[in-house]
Amino acid sequence: MDQQQITALLQQALQPSYLEVVNESHMHASGKGANSHFKVIVVTAAFSGLRAVVRHQKIYQLIQPQDNAIHALAIHAYDETEWQEKQQQVLASPNCMGHGD
Repeated sequence: MDQQQITALLQQALQPSYLEVVNESHMHASGKGANSHFKVIVVTAAFSGLRAVVRHQKIYQLIQPQDNAIHALAIHAYDETEWQEKQQQVLASPNCMGHGD
């Protein structure tokens, strides 16, 4: 599964007000061109009142049946109020410890 497929799946299922899917595979040993490490930032009213673990489970249920080749998925899932409180920002992901750079 690639970045565009993940984006389309989440867009259709969650109808987010904000969605960003970033392929971070180049930051890991899998290297450039791989589709193994992704960061998902999703803001949707569908998450209102749900605990973080339930939000993550919903995203995994959408993505995992499609592709077992994803090694890592960093999920930042918010409702509208939480996203405003975070000033519409998340921290940058660190490079993998095993990445040779």
